[in-house]
Amino acid sequence: MLSLFCKTLNPTFPLRVTSSHSSLPRSTRTIVRNMSSGSRMFQLKLDPLTGNSEWVVIEESDTPEQTPTPLLATTSYLDMLNDSPRNRAFREAIDKTVTKPCHVLDIGAGTGLLSMMAARAMGPADSASNSDSKGMVTACESYLPMVKLMRKVLRANGIERGIRIINKRSDELEVGRDIASRADVLVSEILDSELLGEGLIPTLQHAHDNLLVESPKTVPYRATIFGQLSEPFKIFDFDFWKRPDSSRETELLIKATKGGIAHAIISWWLLQLDREGTVFYSTGPKWIHCPSDVKDPSLSCSEAWCDHWKQCVWFIPNIGLSVRKDEYLHLHAVHTDVSLSYVVKTQSQNMEVRQYKLSAQDCQLFLSPERIAIYGDNNWRCSMLKAIKNALKQKASPLCIVADDSIFLTIAVGHLARASNVISLFPGLQDKGEQYLQAVAASNDYSMDCVKVLKKRNSALTMQDTHHRKVDLLIAEPFYYGSDSVLPWQNLRFWKERTTMDNILSKDVVIMPCKGLLKACAMSLPDLWRSRRCLKDIEGFDHSVVNSTLGACGDLPAGEQSPCLPFFIWQCGETKKLSEIITIMEFNFQELMCPCSEEAQFEFTESGICHGLVFWIDWVMDAGESTVISTGPEQRYWKQGVKLLEKPVTVQERGSISNFCRSTKLKVSFDPSVADLSVEIAFV
Repeated sequence: MLSLFCKTLNPTFPLRVTSSHSSLPRSTRTIVRNMSSGSRMFQLKLDPLTGNSEWVVIEESDTPEQTPTPLLATTSYLDMLNDSPRNRAFREAIDKTVTKPCHVLDIGAGTGLLSMMAARAMGPADSASNSDSKGMVTACESYLPMVKLMRKVLRANGIERGIRIINKRSDELEVGRDIASRADVLVSEILDSELLGEGLIPTLQHAHDNLLVESPKTVPYRATIFGQLSEPFKIFDFDFWKRPDSSRETELLIKATKGGIAHAIISWWLLQLDREGTVFYSTGPKWIHCPSDVKDPSLSCSEAWCDHWKQCVWFIPNIGLSVRKDEYLHLHAVHTDVSLSYVVKTQSQNMEVRQYKLSAQDCQLFLSPERIAIYGDNNWRCSMLKAIKNALKQKASPLCIVADDSIFLTIAVGHLARASNVISLFPGLQDKGEQYLQAVAASNDYSMDCVKVLKKRNSALTMQDTHHRKVDLLIAEPFYYGSDSVLPWQNLRFWKERTTMDNILSKDVVIMPCKGLLKACAMSLPDLWRSRRCLKDIEGFDHSVVNSTLGACGDLPAGEQSPCLPFFIWQCGETKKLSEIITIMEFNFQELMCPCSEEAQFEFTESGICHGLVFWIDWVMDAGESTVISTGPEQRYWKQGVKLLEKPVTVQERGSISNFCRSTKLKVSFDPSVADLSVEIAFV
């Protein structure tokens, strides 16, 4: 049965670790439209517990309630602004580039840091020259909440006079209407982990065509993409100071330094920020080192752990590519205006391994790397199959509803219980899920007639939809498409849906999972804490006004706390468990959803510095608790919820005679109406 599911998963799907610090993550992803007046925008907010969305109006006014904190706290702005090497590199390059009054354009201005650096580098603003755009910085930022935050930062630093903020996309700017003249200097940081994913190329093309003088100065000056199969190699250069091409191709001959199986291409990028080539910033992995006597910036690596940029991983399909030592590999690399792709060819095998993007007409699914990894995990698949078989033993010819977006459960139940009737809701996948089911059936030459996909919300289901049969089996992983970045308890959407469907469930309905266990432990998370700490002085500019909005931890005003945020703990740099793992709360899915509140205490089992508490949910799939799917820190497929402390606390293991903290008391409350978990912490 497993082959039925896996056979049509596209093996050449390019899995890439990416980040986009200037856009909202999936859990709060928004659709933004500016009204013609430019004074407000509509933003589409998603309720993760119901899947419902609503339009929220964000006004131009700076009233605090107009910009809900979670919208910006879940971005990577704070992590980026805490990246001292990045900030220092941009400051040094801007000081070298902007040496006299001129017109500077900052695209994607964010909090205005680069704009303020440029304004300071020009010296005091000359009001007489501002009319013709000399000695002026134009800060272009399309996202209204960030514009409002930028204004606060500029006011706090007393530097509003020489910076003009325009709340538009850069490709909406026009000389003579929005700006008086073309800009002499471009400063910008619109880069994602792949380099091109935030629209770098079309942004530069439009800027050179319409907004910049001929041969402008730019910071950064150049970006270079590097890759590695064995030794690092250069793939593409992108010059910011001239108009880039929309697409290019290159052929590389790569010598294998060792024999073995090549499983993936790792890629990263290097910024040369100044024209002279003295200021660099790299996202290279830590194993890339540059000896002190070698002046080769391509061998440099990032100086510290960060979350806003990572390396990209392009997996080679099937079982990888077998290579011999000293054998040459042919790499054909292509970039479009927003992405990269590769073709790898070996000499000995005379074969090609392609990486390509799928077209809309293909019946494959676009899933996150973690989701694909789960489906490729034999232990996980066997555990889920065991749980399904146990559930089916209790029912003969059941009517089953798959409440979430689990293709796996739909196929498994349809295959294991041919006499059953299966209704799949696919709230996120929708038509894509149905098309994939049809592709599975066609690929494996069997019928999926027993499976029906309903295109309506679970809250709207009636007995008419089930042909007046009560539901015998309600199941989920739970997995909701597009919700890979939500907090663990927001997957309790399954509980919410079970509650709304209560009137169509039989009295002895089997529910899988049958309950969820909220788990927690205390951890040392120095890298994560540093990346989320309160901002103060950044290269001479006060940023303390952004801390509350961006969800910082540290020296917050009295009564304010940093929010719980989702992270892959295994990706958070240095980590260490300091306490036992405890169960704080139990969510019983046999009962209707309700508010929950519990108090708990755990002892420290290791000495160290505690930076926060980590929360997750273990899904108990059957009443006998023979199958439990954990989503804890040891698991790489799920994000955990992290509550960072205001200040790190030194703790000691139990039995210690010191005066340091030896245990922690918690009070935790879950409010289903807002999908929120409140946490109160007291160290003993």
